[in-house]
Amino acid sequence: MAERRLHGLQRVLGVNALSSTAYGNVGSSIYYALGLVASYALGLTPVVFIITGFIFYLTAATYAEATSMYPEAGGSSSFARRAFNEFASFFAAWAQMLNYTITIAISAFFVPHYFGSVIGVEALKTSPGDIVFGIGVVIVLSLVNVRGVKESAGVNVLLAVVDFATQLLLVAVGIYLVLDVDVLIANVDFGIAPSWKDFLVAIPVGMIAYTGIETISNMAEEARDERTTIPAAINRVVIAVFAIYALLPIVALSALPVTRDPATGEYTTQLGLTEEEGGFAGDPVLGVVRAMDELGVLQAPTEIYVGLLAATILFIATNAGIIGVSRLVYSMGLYRQVPDRLRQLHPKYGTPWIGILVFGAVACVAMLPGKAAFLGNLYAFGAMLSFTVAHLAVIALRIRQPGFDRPYRGPGNVRLRGHDLPLFAIVGAVGTSLAFLTVTVIYLDVAVAGFGWLLLGLVVYPLYRRRQGLDLTTTTKIAVPKPVVDHEAEYESVLLALDGSTFSPGAMATAVKVATRRRRGIHVIVPIVVPSSSPLDADLPEQELAAQEIIEQAKLQGGRRVTGHHQKVRAGQAGRLIVTEAKEMSAKVIVIALPPRSGGAVFGKTVETVLAERPCRVIIQHDPTQVPVVTGSGVRVA
Repeated sequence: MAERRLHGLQRVLGVNALSSTAYGNVGSSIYYALGLVASYALGLTPVVFIITGFIFYLTAATYAEATSMYPEAGGSSSFARRAFNEFASFFAAWAQMLNYTITIAISAFFVPHYFGSVIGVEALKTSPGDIVFGIGVVIVLSLVNVRGVKESAGVNVLLAVVDFATQLLLVAVGIYLVLDVDVLIANVDFGIAPSWKDFLVAIPVGMIAYTGIETISNMAEEARDERTTIPAAINRVVIAVFAIYALLPIVALSALPVTRDPATGEYTTQLGLTEEEGGFAGDPVLGVVRAMDELGVLQAPTEIYVGLLAATILFIATNAGIIGVSRLVYSMGLYRQVPDRLRQLHPKYGTPWIGILVFGAVACVAMLPGKAAFLGNLYAFGAMLSFTVAHLAVIALRIRQPGFDRPYRGPGNVRLRGHDLPLFAIVGAVGTSLAFLTVTVIYLDVAVAGFGWLLLGLVVYPLYRRRQGLDLTTTTKIAVPKPVVDHEAEYESVLLALDGSTFSPGAMATAVKVATRRRRGIHVIVPIVVPSSSPLDADLPEQELAAQEIIEQAKLQGGRRVTGHHQKVRAGQAGRLIVTEAKEMSAKVIVIALPPRSGGAVFGKTVETVLAERPCRVIIQHDPTQVPVVTGSGVRVA
């Protein structure tokens, strides 16, 4: 007999999946960040992206070290909890919530600009058309996520790769066709074009180009070999992002140079001018493509392709922001940072639907003024605050927990008074805090909105904690039921994989027949697909009850030799779960029951994955007599 504790979260994401997903979020921001930064920095836009890229590198090192120490979701909020206390964790999480909300708003706001350019509808590129369309995008995606979107990780990876390849191709073609060093030099008139004030403002605004740095941290609990994959994925994203953000602005300022209006003496570039002013601030990357007028017959197809790709990537980035909100609000609810109603899961779909709708509505309100620059500055407010807390947390952890295992240590360390201090975090904290102060001091509207948001949190948090009988600093987590200890009948047993909505008597009979030959045990595994808008450990009572009833039916048919458990996975990961389970229990045979209909939610690509990675013999059983499972409440789980 072998005792085995059943798994909780499935760690199935490797370096490629982590880095591609993160790049899909970070890389999407170039489609609006380029225009926002150019409106301030003019000819120094490439310099701004290099400076912000260096700050991004330092911040990425901070996230890599802290996340490898504590591979759990939460990002700067989790770091602050470990380094300081629960109040600091809430403060960082509330700033993160602002980041996610503005990411939703600004990504959705720019979708109609690119889409309108492709289909030739100018009304979508100007107010109020872009506002109405953007709000519609948020509403649709919020409702989809309430129901529980089941994204395909493969699609996200493919789009990220296509996006990166397209951006690289634009850089290569642009260097060949339009790059002009003399034009780049002529674009700059230090202190005048741009002014020093605008140049300083452009730096925190430029940090909007790195939306999504929290992504890998929030996926840490689903990372395979997290001690090595997380730092490797972060480093890969840094290299890819810096390569694009250092080169594409150079091409853009060569194609759309800075000009001076002789009547007003004002310096501008079409990259930073709105559509009404004849510029491309709403679709800057498409503007760069249009300026490459030497593409010949490929000009029109290239513009359509880039416009559609940009709109698609921004649409997905909006959805990623909503997913981020849903996971963050759920996590904050678990730690008693926000009222339980916000993290409450939908009784049917298992998603934190109230939190999704509330913060989706906040994103819609943020779009109403129709000011992209305001959204960019407000994002900088929240992001710089959140990043500063992360840097300070890593510094504090070096002092308070010097002996803690650190699988990854950031570059640059100094020895001071017996402490090994992280130079990268110190410099990063200085940079992000100065950027925060800059955007706050210069823009009154941003300061009012940002501090108003913080004040709202600082009112709600103490009131809620007091009602719960808790102080402000003690960490209190809601108990989530953990998997029980199960006992395998024996190693070298038969693994039977069943769909979560039906019981297959035929597959069970096949497993019993195979096991009888050598008196082997049978272990039943039932994957439960969790929507990507919910945390992987979310409560799904109906699905869990149905899965348990399938296991009980298997035990009735197979007798004492049968054990089983259900396990939560993301869409498309059921096959990897089965392969991993078979390896861990040294299974001699895997029996897979196909659902009555092909292409089901759980078994869409499962068979293909199992056959490609099988560690043992595989038997695929199609059973037309499968029995639908009906829960005790009489509700059929589909």
